[in-house]
Amino acid sequence: METIRQAIEKNELLNQLLDAIGDGVFVLDLTGKIVAWNSAMESITGYSFNEIKGKSCRTLKFSYCFGRGCPSGLHDCKILKTGKTTPTECMINHRDGHALSVSKKARVIRNNRGHIIGVIETVIDLTELKNARLKMEEATRRLGELNRLGGIIAKSQVMQNVFSFIKASAAGETTIFIQGESGTGKELVAGAIHSIGERRDMPMITVNCSALSESLLESELFGHVKGAFTGANRDRIGRFEQADQGTIFLDEIGEISPYIQLKLLRVLQEKEIERVGESKKRKVNIRIITATNKDLKSLVDEGRFREDLYYRLKVFPIFLPPLRDRREDIPLLVNHFIKLNNKISGGTVTGMAKPALKVFMEYDWPGNIRELANAIEHAFVLCVGRQIEPEDLPVEIIGQNTICAEPCRSQPVPAPSGKKQRQPLERDRLLSLLRDSGWNKAEVARQTGFSRAAIWKYMKKWNISMKCEE
Repeated sequence: METIRQAIEKNELLNQLLDAIGDGVFVLDLTGKIVAWNSAMESITGYSFNEIKGKSCRTLKFSYCFGRGCPSGLHDCKILKTGKTTPTECMINHRDGHALSVSKKARVIRNNRGHIIGVIETVIDLTELKNARLKMEEATRRLGELNRLGGIIAKSQVMQNVFSFIKASAAGETTIFIQGESGTGKELVAGAIHSIGERRDMPMITVNCSALSESLLESELFGHVKGAFTGANRDRIGRFEQADQGTIFLDEIGEISPYIQLKLLRVLQEKEIERVGESKKRKVNIRIITATNKDLKSLVDEGRFREDLYYRLKVFPIFLPPLRDRREDIPLLVNHFIKLNNKISGGTVTGMAKPALKVFMEYDWPGNIRELANAIEHAFVLCVGRQIEPEDLPVEIIGQNTICAEPCRSQPVPAPSGKKQRQPLERDRLLSLLRDSGWNKAEVARQTGFSRAAIWKYMKKWNISMKCEE
């Protein structure tokens, strides 16, 4: 009867098929000796076929076979009884001595009469998968630290999805594209991605692309050499070079001109830049994160943004939902910003009254988290008790609601006997009242209906000192 070794040796096509398989494959004869070994097995284990031929699979020291270590020989192996095994994760030894994590499975080989003539095993290297898993776990841990530090405050499902995307991005070098309305925290997400990624110990450089003209943005990003233009009296390194080995975050990417779009495309394609006024190419090793509050696809359709650049940037998109679509996060954000303002101002505000929180929950927040943070800061100026009340909130927020507790600026009520009715206080009016009262804050408080503490906070907010001569 022809042996499995003889069958393989005379079948050149079978040998070619084994080598074409991406996973590691080897074959054992009935004595437990290796008679076939494809090139993928050579790559995984470091052993060439000539080195391993005729040896037992015990050479690889599989750590787990049928619930135990590798048996002493093939006839002690349950494979001959079961006929096949399910994929099993285990460790094997590389030729140089280090351990590898692999997944292996096996099945018997039968001839045309149904007799077992050998065993074929497949091996998949799990090293890269394990490393990626470890990176994800590390990213999860670091993201948890960021959350505890107030980096990203959320419990809503839509934001949990964002967290998943942030964690997934940590294991790679992919270009990230963040889209969301103004004030949703795009820069915060970019910072989180950098902080949990492989480049976290290198610099992260942020550039607001809407804040500069085309020529200034070009110099800012790429740098320039002395004499490149009027006023260029020395060489200047650009932001791309500053971010070398780290991350560059390009905010408001939808605002860049066609010329800057072309230069950015070259950076993405070639990983190199040229300073303004210089033809020398300089290599940069950077991860690029971009963000916009615009619909870039619409800009592409209108011919205002390059389609090839759009697809280069949108390799890994992350959409940040507006605050109105994640209202369950509002109480968390309120508590966070109250704690933050207490720390900054030395205040003693313990929270927000239910009527005020209801106003927050029903407001549409066109300015998103940034607007909420400003609203809490505004409330700290007016709040005189331990809790923020509706009357402490900005008029544009309470003006949309009819549920404010009295007194509410959007719905004036008669002032209690002996007290002044509050009216919106502006800087010029406050200055005038302070001058007329000889800078007596108690008197101004009586005239306006605000507390002395509120008057003092207004003065601090508008940078009015007791010696102001305006």
